[in-house]
Amino acid sequence: MVLRNIFALLTGAILLAVGFVFSAILFAVIAVLGLALWGYAWWKTRKLRRAMQEQAPSGHVIDGEAVVVEECSVTTKSLPPGNSAGQQASTRAADQA
Repeated sequence: MVLRNIFALLTGAILLAVGFVFSAILFAVIAVLGLALWGYAWWKTRKLRRAMQEQAPSGHVIDGEAVVVEECSVTTKSLPPGNSAGQQASTRAADQA
């Protein structure tokens, strides 16, 4: 029975060590892939960054404020009770004929 406990403890310690090694390798791979992706994006955007620096204002900042005012007008037509728009159109057509 003691031998079984020692074997379980030894197996647990080995599995724990293997888990730490695996996680360290996994984190290292993720870090390398992340750095490679960041380096690729940095390299591909270098012309854009250079163009933005050339067009940057030379210390002169124009400050302003804008207000957008939307105007809308609504026209309503009052109809006598019992008449709908379709009935009124058909009445007009009959009056014109």
